[in-house]
Amino acid sequence: MKVILLQNIYKHGVAGEIVDVADGFARNYLIPTKRAVQASAGAVKSQKRLLAQVEMRRAEFEKLVNEVARAIDGTELFFERRAATTGKLFGSVTTQEIADELFRVTGRDINRRRISVNGLREVGHHAVTVRLGTESQPALNVYVVREGEMNEFMARHNAAKASALAAANAETEVTEEVAESSE
Repeated sequence: MKVILLQNIYKHGVAGEIVDVADGFARNYLIPTKRAVQASAGAVKSQKRLLAQVEMRRAEFEKLVNEVARAIDGTELFFERRAATTGKLFGSVTTQEIADELFRVTGRDINRRRISVNGLREVGHHAVTVRLGTESQPALNVYVVREGEMNEFMARHNAAKASALAAANAETEVTEEVAESSE
């Protein structure tokens, strides 16, 4: 019997598919439990309409997820923690703390389970990926700093950022001058 699956059925198909199953399986299990409907001409027409709506909603969702991914990509998060002289933390920076700080900094609420790290246990820079959309996996720049050294670290970090920006601007100016002189 041909049926349209309303739910994902293990080893038979996913919701929305038209599949051929045993008559008894359809009559005694799938149709009474509302996991499928018989594939009549009217049901097939409505199924196609539903699939079009599902695809449209899926595309909107994917667009939204990829927009969030682009917004949080490269975000810098800073944590100050107690650490031993070797750089090992007394504890860790958890995925929940990373998600909370990301929300505080960007206003984007990300489920902690989407953050691809078990916990940061060392002082330093960590590139942490976030599993969101199919287009890309944004990377967060997480810095863990020893307790009491945050002001000194931020001064060094901002100075390094400013010098990198100045070098990029100088390179752009040189490229523009070369382009103008070749014209």
